[in-house]
Amino acid sequence: MINNTPTVTRDGVIGQNGSQVVTVDQATGAEFARYPVAGKEEAVAAVAAARSSAGPWWDLGFEGRAERLRAWRREIAVGGEEGAALIHTENGKPLDEARVEVLGILEHVQYAVENAERVLGRREVPDSPTVPNQRAWVEYQPYGVVGVIGPWNFPLLTPGAILIEAIAAGNAAILKPSQITPGVGEWIVRTWQRAVPDFPNVLQCLNGFGATGGALIEAGLNKLAFTGSVATGKTVAAQCAQTLTPVLLELGGKDGVIVAEDADLDEAARHVVWGAMQNTGHGCISLEVAYVAESVHDEFVEKISDLAKQVRVGSDEDAEIGPVPLPTQIPIIREHIQDALDRGATATVGGVEAVGERYVAPTILVGVSPDSLAVTEETFGPTLAVVKVADTEEAIAHINGGRYGLGSAVFSRDRGEAIARQLHVGMTSINDALVFSINPAVPFGGRGDSGYGRKQGEEGLREFAYPHSFTAKTGPAQFSATTFGRPAGAMAGALAGVRNRILAEDGEKAAPTG
Repeated sequence: MINNTPTVTRDGVIGQNGSQVVTVDQATGAEFARYPVAGKEEAVAAVAAARSSAGPWWDLGFEGRAERLRAWRREIAVGGEEGAALIHTENGKPLDEARVEVLGILEHVQYAVENAERVLGRREVPDSPTVPNQRAWVEYQPYGVVGVIGPWNFPLLTPGAILIEAIAAGNAAILKPSQITPGVGEWIVRTWQRAVPDFPNVLQCLNGFGATGGALIEAGLNKLAFTGSVATGKTVAAQCAQTLTPVLLELGGKDGVIVAEDADLDEAARHVVWGAMQNTGHGCISLEVAYVAESVHDEFVEKISDLAKQVRVGSDEDAEIGPVPLPTQIPIIREHIQDALDRGATATVGGVEAVGERYVAPTILVGVSPDSLAVTEETFGPTLAVVKVADTEEAIAHINGGRYGLGSAVFSRDRGEAIARQLHVGMTSINDALVFSINPAVPFGGRGDSGYGRKQGEEGLREFAYPHSFTAKTGPAQFSATTFGRPAGAMAGALAGVRNRILAEDGEKAAPTG
């Protein structure tokens, strides 16, 4: 029986069997909007429409696609305040932070326009001495239809960057946004369809819950990009494996920051507090654990505690971090704080009492045991666990010993790069925080339980195209290496010639043949 009178809950959803997604204004908890839930039929229809558009879209060539991407960029810029307002309402983050997402998308489109042909265009490769009458080259061709399952924490920037890369590479794309922020997903698709009316089905949106994402995967995608939790990512990967559908997984993180003995502590404190608390800590790359050298530990703790106390929480114009839009995250944050305290930690700022029903105030935990949940598991809240270490080698060992491997940060006046290169993670900011997420030319992704594949940069564009290798005969050869009936001794002579050249490179005399 279809539920046509859904009960609104604060997280804006109505249950997996409802006919609508209901969103709320995170500032007030009041109902904001309703969206129909897409099922299997809608997913199949969307994939069919995308597939019919993918071929003509690819046939436009790089310049034809770039022209339309530029039109899309203009449409996003013109309507940027509307998009930011939607993010602010559905996600709850401060309006200025929502504007950051819009600015980021505009940069990503520009990067794709300027670099897609250079990265994905025809590339000549060296000839082979064994087949000297053959030229060779590589072209990158689109997969076809790409599905993108997006998160609620960065509802525009995270899926938007992936959509841009997929479309610039010549694919058609279907977005399934989070049920917390469906309006943001619909907005970005509307901007596309207004800007590119001749290819409306190159970008579509399907709203719903987990079942909608599952239906999209089963509808015949050629590639999927998923952003979300580790547990759900494993389920998605297993589902994709049934049809050998390639998948990009951007999963959780437990990003650590190393504060070395020679760090500029004032600079480090400013960046670390922002990196931990920005977006209410709702970021897979948020700095959740600080490994601080013993010699500077106390001074650093004093500085970050003073700064964390000044972070403004709320929904008004002066707020720097907003509410927690996913109610199920509240008890996780509380549990991690309590577990750290139970194991001997001290809260210099915040604590369990900082966790309210809708808002969580910044919390700094000091003297945290390395086996605490606040160190080993993703908290996804405005908290920072501080672990005192004897030296940077111990800090490196802690980070490399974790199951995640997404981002990190290092603060050191003279050894930043040397320390960063030893970290088994996908990204590191040196003497700053999270910068790798801002520059669209920098590949973004991790290892271990943080997933695999990359968005952003050249790797991000190539993520959504596969290499097609070509060879073509240019003329007759002395003999053919690819037919039977070669002249007697031809291959033995060829091998001897190569051997002699290799020996000559090392100054050795050519070995006699025969």
